[in-house]
Amino acid sequence: MFSVLIITALIRKTYRAKNCFNMNKLLSLLTMLAVCVAAMAQSSVVRGDVDGDGDVTSTDVTALYNYLLGGDASAIVNGDQDGDSYITSADVTVIYNILLGILPSYSCEIFTVNGVSFTMVQVEGGTFTMGATAEQGSDVDDCEKPAHEVTLSTFLIGQIEVTQELWQAVMGSNPSEFNGGSYGINLQRPVEQVSWNDCQQFIAKLNEMTGKTFRLPTEAEWEYAARGGNRSKGFRYSGSDAIDDVAWYWGNIPSNIHGTAGYGTQVVASKLPNELGIYDMSGNVYEWCQDWYGSYSAEAQSNPTGPASGSYRVDRGGSWPYLTIDCRVSFRDYNAPDLYYNWLGLRLAL
Repeated sequence: MFSVLIITALIRKTYRAKNCFNMNKLLSLLTMLAVCVAAMAQSSVVRGDVDGDGDVTSTDVTALYNYLLGGDASAIVNGDQDGDSYITSADVTVIYNILLGILPSYSCEIFTVNGVSFTMVQVEGGTFTMGATAEQGSDVDDCEKPAHEVTLSTFLIGQIEVTQELWQAVMGSNPSEFNGGSYGINLQRPVEQVSWNDCQQFIAKLNEMTGKTFRLPTEAEWEYAARGGNRSKGFRYSGSDAIDDVAWYWGNIPSNIHGTAGYGTQVVASKLPNELGIYDMSGNVYEWCQDWYGSYSAEAQSNPTGPASGSYRVDRGGSWPYLTIDCRVSFRDYNAPDLYYNWLGLRLAL
């Protein structure tokens, strides 16, 4: 099946190759695009698997090279590997890196609502130590203790934070501060200024549109995914011990002056991903979790969902106006469920 990206690439390719405007061909391609949008309500893919056979092999490199050289696009089901919405030689490099073990291959599902697609990465279940583990350093808070064993079932989590584009496609509005004016309009920044209660409304509407049961991740799921799941390399931040490689925070955003370009949130997935191919789990915006906030127990747990009640909901991950300590994978924060800030957004789970 063609993808929307393939059709978009074909339109560019046709225009550039002919150096002319062919209305009949354009209309034909746009018709194919409409069919694709309808068909792509949900699709499952494996990163690196360009030809759709379920594996990542040298044939995927060949298929993508052949397409780039003018070959048959119908052989391509998952061409955009680096997430920039174009199919180029950079995508071939991603596949090579997967084959060499430099980048992970992972199973994921792609969903589309009102023409906006988003990817959910499968996180294989497993057991991990949650909380103040050794690599988190001596500056851990008491609320991160005691470290304890948690076992989780397999789940899906958003590859990126919910963007302004996706929120707008579902809700018909965009509450974000960093949208327009001196900040410019870029709907690929994460949505912010959304309360926990707002997120529940968004998820309820998304579930009506997709027939699925999206939700916020539990705090345990969030930390497990941020640590890289069963592929974890034990990093302090999500994907690295070098925070500038993986996170936007107060120390590296382009501007520290309010109201100027570069101040605030940054485009999602513009830093490196973690071991599971998930972006921005450290920095950019804090992310609401499903749980009520409460103290940890030393007892081993399976699929914990937090306290049965409380006054505050958990949020995780650090954010653009915060320091490096807040971006650690075990750092915990919380807020009242009706509060919203320009540094607080969400990531989906399923």
